[in-house]
Amino acid sequence: MKIPTLNFQEPKNELSPKQREELLGALKDRFEKNLNRHKGLEWAKVQARLEANAEKLSSLQKMERTGGEPDVVGQDKKPGEYVFFDCSAETPKGRTSVCYDREGLESRKEHKPKNCVMDAAADMGEEVLTEEEYFALQKLGEFDTKSSSWLRTPAEIRELGGALYCDRRYGRVFVGHNGAQSYYAVRGFRGWLKF
Repeated sequence: MKIPTLNFQEPKNELSPKQREELLGALKDRFEKNLNRHKGLEWAKVQARLEANAEKLSSLQKMERTGGEPDVVGQDKKPGEYVFFDCSAETPKGRTSVCYDREGLESRKEHKPKNCVMDAAADMGEEVLTEEEYFALQKLGEFDTKSSSWLRTPAEIRELGGALYCDRRYGRVFVGHNGAQSYYAVRGFRGWLKF
């Protein structure tokens, strides 16, 4: 199946009944196949919360369409919100070849990519994983063994022109850095959504 690249300017609209049913079916299947990611949580409660929030469901659809394979990874006990991470084995294919942020994109003199991580994530309605969140994801499985994912970069690193990424090689997780204007066909970004 070919993964579409997200049209980052598409309107934030509600899903059709068919799209809603297909998305909920895909999320339920993934939930049931990966119970280790969300021990103690019940799909019926997750689904009820999803169905009550059309805007978040639209964001999950964008995560799904771009190859993120979103799945529940926990619940924030105090407000009771569920947390979804992009759980695709490799970085989401529909989100690759993007530099880190708008400043990095604008600094390129030639061969500019179509978008940047921070704008794309905002358009999708998700947050880019931090280093801590990425390490938490890696405790749930092995991700990015052939690819890498940009991370939300601390301001002090970004101010110096850099941006962080992570991957898994040789049985461990590595944090690396590049100039924020860099982009690669095997590097995309992972995000999270809470509601």
